[in-house]
Amino acid sequence: MKILSEHVDVTEENYLIVAAKYYNNPQCSSTEEFYEDLNRTKYIKRLINRYHDTGDLPDRLLMNHIIVFCNVFTISIGIKLMALKLEYKYWSVIKAFLVKLKYILPDDLTGIKMDPNVIKVLREI
Repeated sequence: MKILSEHVDVTEENYLIVAAKYYNNPQCSSTEEFYEDLNRTKYIKRLINRYHDTGDLPDRLLMNHIIVFCNVFTISIGIKLMALKLEYKYWSVIKAFLVKLKYILPDDLTGIKMDPNVIKVLREI
């Protein structure tokens, strides 16, 4: 999966180091808060699983988690961190949100088709 132009390879071995290097949250006062932000990928995964199970998309909550994650780690690094922690099956939903937020172009993340139901919901926002 091609991921943007930032020239940083994120692997399991350097995941925490890259996350710490690019982390920028002025309100963060403890390591626990850093890990809370880093663990937003778990919430994103849970919300997408709920959508796949029920068909009900928690669009605003999911968008909020993606925005916060990309704000505290930068957009390109945030996307790379999510790519490492979130399986391919989640990316048809995530890509639609990233395009809606104008974090990426529709042609970015080649090979991933956006979920048409998610696109429909996001167009109404």
